[in-house]
Amino acid sequence: MNSPQAPSDARAAATARLASASGVPVVLARPALPGTYACVVLLHERYGLVEHTEHLAATLAADGLVVLAPDLFHGSGDHDAVRRGEAKVEPRDPDVLAALREVTALFGGIAGADATRLAMVGVCQTGRYPFVYGAAHPLRARVTIYGAAQDREWAVNERFPQGLDALIAASDAPVLGLFGEKDHAISVDHVRRLRDALERHDRSYRVTVYAGAPHGWLNETMPGRYRPAIAARALAELREFLAEALAPEPVAPAVRWRFTCEKASDYDFSRNERLG
Repeated sequence: MNSPQAPSDARAAATARLASASGVPVVLARPALPGTYACVVLLHERYGLVEHTEHLAATLAADGLVVLAPDLFHGSGDHDAVRRGEAKVEPRDPDVLAALREVTALFGGIAGADATRLAMVGVCQTGRYPFVYGAAHPLRARVTIYGAAQDREWAVNERFPQGLDALIAASDAPVLGLFGEKDHAISVDHVRRLRDALERHDRSYRVTVYAGAPHGWLNETMPGRYRPAIAARALAELREFLAEALAPEPVAPAVRWRFTCEKASDYDFSRNERLG
C-alpha cells in the first residue's frame, strides 16, 4: 500500500502464475498499475489453492497489495481428493517453513514489491503458519482466519516442534484473529485461550468473534457456510488492520488489545454443526 488508503488507480488486479524454487505453484495478484506496494502471503484452507483463495488474492491486490498465494499441498497425495475435502494433508511445520521461505523469496523478482512490509494471512488449517513463519522471520502482521486456536495447536510433537504459545512469544508482529460463534471446530473458549496467550506475551492484537458465523463463513464458493454480511465486515476489518500494519511509516510502538465477541447468552459449543 502506498498509503493507509489504497490509491484509486490501484483498484484493479493483474494476476499471473509462478512457481517457487522447488516447484510449489503460486498465484501472483498485484495492482494493475506500476507503483511500490506492500506484500502479503495469502494461505489457503484445507483444500489447497482453490477458487476462493484466488478471489481473495485478487481482492487484496485491488486494495493496493502485492499478493502471493501458494499451494502448500501441491504434490501431497491425491490432490483432487484434497480439493474436494475428501482427504487431508498434515505437513510438518519445518516443511511448511521451508516452502514459505521459497515463496517469500519470489517477491524479490516482482517489480514494485516492498517485502520489508510483509504480512501473512492463514485461513482454516493454515492459520498457524503466520505464527510459524513469524517466529523465524520478520513480519509486519500475522493474520489467522478461523484457524490456529484448537487444542492441537498448542502441542509440541514431531509435526509441531514448537507449540503455539512459543510461536506467539517469538514475534512482536501484531495479530488479527477473525472467528465465528457457530464454528464447529473452534470454540469461544479456544479463542479466549489465544487471546490470553497474546496478552501474556504482551503482543498487540485484534480478535473478533462474529455472532452466528459457522466455520468457513468467508468462502463464497460454499453456499452452506458463506455469510455475505459477516464476510463484508471481516474484509473491512482485515483491510483496516493491514493498512495500519503495512503503512510506509509504521505507527509508534505500543501494545494494543482489542477483543470483540458476539455470542448468545446460552452459547453451547457442542451444538455447533459442521456445514458444507
